[in-house]
Amino acid sequence: MAADLFDAIVKGDEDFVRDLIDRRPESAEERDAEGVSAVRRAVYAGQDGIAKVLLDANPALDVFDAAATGRSRGLEELLEAEPALAVAWSTDGFTPLHLAAYLGQEEAAELLIARGADVNAVARNETLHVAPLHSAAAGGHAKIVAILLEHGADPNSRQGGGFTPLHAAAQNGDRESVEALLESGADPAAANDEGKTPGELARAAGHDVSDELLS
Repeated sequence: MAADLFDAIVKGDEDFVRDLIDRRPESAEERDAEGVSAVRRAVYAGQDGIAKVLLDANPALDVFDAAATGRSRGLEELLEAEPALAVAWSTDGFTPLHLAAYLGQEEAAELLIARGADVNAVARNETLHVAPLHSAAAGGHAKIVAILLEHGADPNSRQGGGFTPLHAAAQNGDRESVEALLESGADPAAANDEGKTPGELARAAGHDVSDELLS
């Protein structure tokens, strides 16, 4: 049954998930082979409707689920009970701060940082060797980019492929993040492993706004 649930999440079959949860509410607490909850898998897939169906069943959320969904009250309760959760690692290689940063959960990100989360932690995921700042820039969350920089995030940190946060912000045409990164010392001349600078990625994506700052 768990396999059917996760298959439906991937396919975006909200009706199947709703019917399953109506019949078996406990299914909302299922986890996949990686140990990722159904709620978080739905959020990863951008299936907000399915995530809501699952959350409405009131499953127990771990620190990663709470960070990813922005359930700040539950997150705070978890951190109060076990402060070390602020620097815990998920089974798929992320800290709660990575998830809050990528998914735009500003309040959760601020709470985690206040509780000691490492703003420069590098994901242990097999393919995504990102810091929270890469996650926020990739997700286009300028406010979280600014928060992370204010708390010491390295603007020139490299993820797989040699990409810096500035590469992601420039490619997305995210002027606010580009400005914040440059003000914090991001190197506009930094090249990724393919020799591309942030400005070149901005131009290739047709983002004139970012290109103005990176020329």
